[in-house]
Amino acid sequence: MNILLVEPNFPIPAKSKNHKNFLPVGLLKIASYLKNKNNKTKLVRGLPMNLIKQSEIVRFDPDEVWVTSLFTYWSKYVKDAVRYYKDLFPNAKVVVGGIYASLMPKHCKKFTGCDKVYKGVMKKAEKYEPAYELIENSNPSPVDYQILHASRGCNRRCKFCGTWKIEPEFVPKKSIKKEVKYRKIVFYDNNFLANPYVEDILGELAEMKRSHNILWCESQSGFDGRQLMDKPYLGEMIKKAAFRYPRIAWDWRYQEYPKIKKQIDILMKAGYKSKHIFIFMLYNWDITFNDMERKRLKCWDWQVQIADCRYRPLNQTYDNYNPRKKGQTRNDYHIHEQSGWTDALVKQFRKNVRRQNICVRHGFPFYSKDFEQKRMRNKIMKATKTMRSKREKMKYLNRKGVSYWFPGKT
Repeated sequence: MNILLVEPNFPIPAKSKNHKNFLPVGLLKIASYLKNKNNKTKLVRGLPMNLIKQSEIVRFDPDEVWVTSLFTYWSKYVKDAVRYYKDLFPNAKVVVGGIYASLMPKHCKKFTGCDKVYKGVMKKAEKYEPAYELIENSNPSPVDYQILHASRGCNRRCKFCGTWKIEPEFVPKKSIKKEVKYRKIVFYDNNFLANPYVEDILGELAEMKRSHNILWCESQSGFDGRQLMDKPYLGEMIKKAAFRYPRIAWDWRYQEYPKIKKQIDILMKAGYKSKHIFIFMLYNWDITFNDMERKRLKCWDWQVQIADCRYRPLNQTYDNYNPRKKGQTRNDYHIHEQSGWTDALVKQFRKNVRRQNICVRHGFPFYSKDFEQKRMRNKIMKATKTMRSKREKMKYLNRKGVSYWFPGKT
């Protein structure tokens, strides 16, 4: 058969289409599987609105159209894709799979009008390498990294996460060295360190790094800090395996900060600089704004960066959050009012995190919009670094007419 593989027109900037966080790796694996079964495939990213691209797809004349889905709150883009290709190919069977389809199959079927919903991971396609060649001629430039899974599923059952619903069984691999084709590797594991064979896999990666077969690795979902505390030596193994920008999660209460500090210390002892460590922090949910600010201040004390994650319920089918628009309500996007969150607080916290991260990355004692927009000279920033007290810095900056914000206060 001729099978058209479709990534809907998700609101991803064009420059980020091939970013490691957004590549449609599921579709690429399915493409390899279908090709092995003597099917012809074509990948389309978005909705081809110009006549030239549309005519190419029409000539392909698919028997079936397989549409992927991402977050539940991007459901409208899936619906648009289904309608577009149903109009273009009225005789083709349209199938929707992916995250939204797996978490809300009944809603997906009714809302999009597709012919079939595919739930979960397509196990038949798992053993196949993603068909990166389908991206080769895309714009922006082709990928120079490889996406791997050393495991599927997660041994945790966090109530805000849908992983264990989509991949209910934890399936680990014993080895990944035969799968490595590129020198840059991004692991899409949901809990990389939970793999009982993780030490063997880290050993394989360390050997490949020593022999210059790989440059670096990243764990997209980060590392389970509880696993690090149980086995602190894993920190050094992660470092030797060439993992960069390690991430750990601080999803729960402020009172857990001693445990988070231990996890950071393990990574720093392994050789990571604090500014290269990221802390996932979920906000706009059960933890109040004030406690999230206390957590942010701890990260400033530790000089680590924050990966802020705005909470949306797993059954949220829309999200019209606009960082530049004031006075938005829960009719626009999810605002966790039960814990006292408001539109203003959501945007304030995100703003605080962004400014603090800039300071941590560059070693600045304060954030200045004037400096970011190059209206302030470097020598002013350098001068403040020699001043001992914040009061002295503030007097100097006021005299120079420079805007400032110090991360060390709520």
